[in-house]
Amino acid sequence: MSSYDLYSTPVPTETWNVPMAGDARFTWEYDEGRDRLLNLYQKGKDKQWDAAKRIDWDLEVDPINVAGLPDNFNPLVGSDIWDKMSQKERDEFGRHQGSWLFSQFLHGEQGALNVSARIVQSVPDLDSKFYAATQTMDEARHVELYAKFVHEKIGMYYPINQDLAKLLAESLEDSRWDLPYLGMQVLIEGLALAAFGLYRDMSTNPLVKQLLAYVMQDEARHVAFGRLALKDYYAQLTDKERAEREEFVVEGCYLMRDRFKGREVFEQLNMPVDKCMEYVDNSDMYTLYQSLLFSRIVPCVRDVGLWGDKVKAAYADMGVLDNAKADLEALMRQDEEIAEKVDEEKYAAELAARKTEVDEAIALGAE
Repeated sequence: MSSYDLYSTPVPTETWNVPMAGDARFTWEYDEGRDRLLNLYQKGKDKQWDAAKRIDWDLEVDPINVAGLPDNFNPLVGSDIWDKMSQKERDEFGRHQGSWLFSQFLHGEQGALNVSARIVQSVPDLDSKFYAATQTMDEARHVELYAKFVHEKIGMYYPINQDLAKLLAESLEDSRWDLPYLGMQVLIEGLALAAFGLYRDMSTNPLVKQLLAYVMQDEARHVAFGRLALKDYYAQLTDKERAEREEFVVEGCYLMRDRFKGREVFEQLNMPVDKCMEYVDNSDMYTLYQSLLFSRIVPCVRDVGLWGDKVKAAYADMGVLDNAKADLEALMRQDEEIAEKVDEEKYAAELAARKTEVDEAIALGAE
């Protein structure tokens, strides 16, 4: 069955064509490179994995509550809207929420696939081209993984969120080589990394926890790549050039904040949209969620040097300025360690299963 047949709302069957400006840059310097970036490139090669083989696709998923989240994660629980809904309506809402969320993860990864390929072309130095090439492979794997998950485990797609689409287009359309970095590696990937982490830690579904752990291991490297590549370059910018990048950051962060409110679900199900959005905006869970979503972006923006008054004022307005104090490297290490622990647990389970098979074979032979 075609993906087009599974969309909650019909989407165009032709491709979405985003015009791109700027140069494809070649360099004839093959020997020099930044050690930290080359080390990251080596890690990118070492950490490649196969989504078809690494993930336990036989694990079951409840399409009504895909991640197995507690009720208090739903901002409508306790509202008069929720109280009036039948169980069938609540189940349908849960299915649409899961479809919408993982569809946005999927579309974001396709955006990352295109932007990372763009970075290979446009970045001037070879060490960055090397790493961006490994990221392009990572993003292809993530698209494969999320597409399979949405298609087989949920059975319904949502169209791309328009805030995400706008930021993707702006990241690709600009002729300056650093804007795809800033839009994708810092803003879109930073937000995705935090969202993945929240659902990885809150989910009670083993398949969801597993696939998010592996994706986050890759994403942590991608955000580190953006930091390394942009930090030195932004230190050389004029005040005017820096102000332009900070304006881009502010606009992009507001777009990314609104991206995860789920308005499209309320619209699709003909629910009272404005009242539902009011519950979302005022829920304790969403306030916490929003703060956590910016846990990677804010310290990264500060670290690359885009820390002017306009950026700080925007983060204060969003209530996320305190995230500037976060230890980004510690968060990244945690993401890698969790994925490694999943590997260890899977390996231990496989060994135990093999031992059981051997013991059963020996017992049969003894009979």
